[in-house]
Amino acid sequence: MADEGISGITTRLADRPQGRRLFDMLREGDTLIVRWIDRLGRDYGDVCDTIRKFMEKGVIVRSVINGLTFDGATTDPMQRAVRDALIAFMAATAQAQAEATKEAQRAGIAHAKGRADAYRGRKPSYTRAQLDAVVAMLDQGESVSAIAQVTSLSRQTIYRIKDDRAEAEAALARWAA
Repeated sequence: MADEGISGITTRLADRPQGRRLFDMLREGDTLIVRWIDRLGRDYGDVCDTIRKFMEKGVIVRSVINGLTFDGATTDPMQRAVRDALIAFMAATAQAQAEATKEAQRAGIAHAKGRADAYRGRKPSYTRAQLDAVVAMLDQGESVSAIAQVTSLSRQTIYRIKDDRAEAEAALARWAA
C-alpha cells in the first residue's frame, strides 16, 4: 500500500485510507495475496478481525511466505478450528514481532543518546550564511520560490527552515562539531 503518513502500529487497517480502499475493492470470490500475515495489521486483534472480515465477505487470504490460505468456505468444525487457531497464531506472531521491533528501536535510541558520537540527525543542506539569508528574507516577507532562487537551496529546505527555525539552528549546531 502507498505511504499514508499513518502508523500501521497505532491505526487499524480498516481505519486507514488504503485499508478502507482494500475493503471496498475486494468482492466475494477474490483472493488477497499478502507477503506475510502481519501486513494485515500489527496487533493480534487487528489481524484476526481483518482476516475474519475478509472471509465473511467471501475473500480468500493467502500468504506468500508460509503458503497459508484462509477462507470462510469450510463447514467442517474441525477444519474451522484449525484455521482459526492458525489465524490466532499468526496474529500473535505479528504482534510479538511488532513489540520486539519497538523494543529494539527504543534500546537503540537509548544507546545512541548515551554515546559521545551519537547520531546527529540529517546533515543540513545549508550553510550558516544560507540559513541567515533565508531567515532574513523570510522576515522581509519574500516568497519561498524567490528565496530558493537567491540562496540556491531547494524550496523544501526553505519550508523546513520556515516551519522550524529552532531545529534548523540546532541541526547546524550539531554538525558544527
